[in-house]
Amino acid sequence: MIYLDNAATSFPKPSAVREAVARAMTLYSANPGRSGHPLAVSTAEMVYRCREAAAGLFGAEPERVVFTLNCTHALNLAIKGAMPQGGHLILSDLEHNAVFRPAYAMRAAGWADYTVARVTLGDDDATVAAFRRAIRPNTAMIVCTMASNVVGYRPPVERLAALARQHGLIFVADAAQAAGTMPIDIGRLGADFLCMPGHKGLYGPTGTGLLIAASDRPPLHTLCEGGTGSRSADPAMPEELPDRLESGTVNTVGIAGLLAGIQFVRRKTPEALWQAEMRLVGMLYDGLSRIPGVRLYTPRPAVGRYAPVLSFNLRRMGSEQAAAALAARGFALRAGLHCAPLAHRHFDTLDGGMVRVSPGAFNTPGEIERFVFAVRRLAMGKN
Repeated sequence: MIYLDNAATSFPKPSAVREAVARAMTLYSANPGRSGHPLAVSTAEMVYRCREAAAGLFGAEPERVVFTLNCTHALNLAIKGAMPQGGHLILSDLEHNAVFRPAYAMRAAGWADYTVARVTLGDDDATVAAFRRAIRPNTAMIVCTMASNVVGYRPPVERLAALARQHGLIFVADAAQAAGTMPIDIGRLGADFLCMPGHKGLYGPTGTGLLIAASDRPPLHTLCEGGTGSRSADPAMPEELPDRLESGTVNTVGIAGLLAGIQFVRRKTPEALWQAEMRLVGMLYDGLSRIPGVRLYTPRPAVGRYAPVLSFNLRRMGSEQAAAALAARGFALRAGLHCAPLAHRHFDTLDGGMVRVSPGAFNTPGEIERFVFAVRRLAMGKN
């Protein structure tokens, strides 16, 4: 199998990640921050090393690195936790359901309202203007993806963060397709909250994610309350991060793997990974663009403006049918709506979706050539 579904979950994992998970079952299976015996202390030290590694990669303070279940969990904590009652948020029309559904749920509950602003590919001024027009007197927050999980396009997030600061708004960045794949510094980005999975570009296990806060303000409402190992006599949750948002025992085994994944990314560097993966995407785009019957939805992706994600369709078959046919030929892909109906509405593919290809750190030019060859034969109706 040639795995080209890294935008969903990276695979294979680096050997160091696999080994770290296996070791953690014996070395780090105690409860960090609760007990005082040596096994619990060593587990707590490992968890803190992971906070430090993440903080170093993203320009944050370790105490403002919160472990979550995934990027969706992190986004819900940031969006619902920071949104005041009666507030209004603005999101882009490329957002994943991890952003759209919390916004929809808050509207349905009468807690807050939202506006979807259009992203104009290749025209940052038009995109920023659309967000600016959407600002209301009660607007409290802007949420934007750092790269579309459907076509890889990167909106002008730095300019949108500056727009948020200009109007005193909270800025939440969804780094699901960016973390580990492209360099990010939360301070230079200008985000209040940076949300990401551990299992994609950071090469950690599933069931891991990070919410990174730029500061202690704004404070977040909690979505879950419980034990933290600190201030146990107080019936209220602690005010300080990360304890405020980490109720219950954290995923120590997953965090051990995530630490190894972050170390892998830091050794390789996000810049080098981005360049290498975008070279593969460029090969893919060039090859597919020469096949009659293949439809591409963006200009040729370039480093700086795209993540290593490319989607297409074959005119003679639906996306699910095409992906199944390519799976039978040994390629792991994702088709359909990719949990991003707003993006598919943007590209007028809501009815049928797209076939998505997303290379990762372990893919090779030869694998891309084999994939293009398989698509060419499929487009020609050959086995």
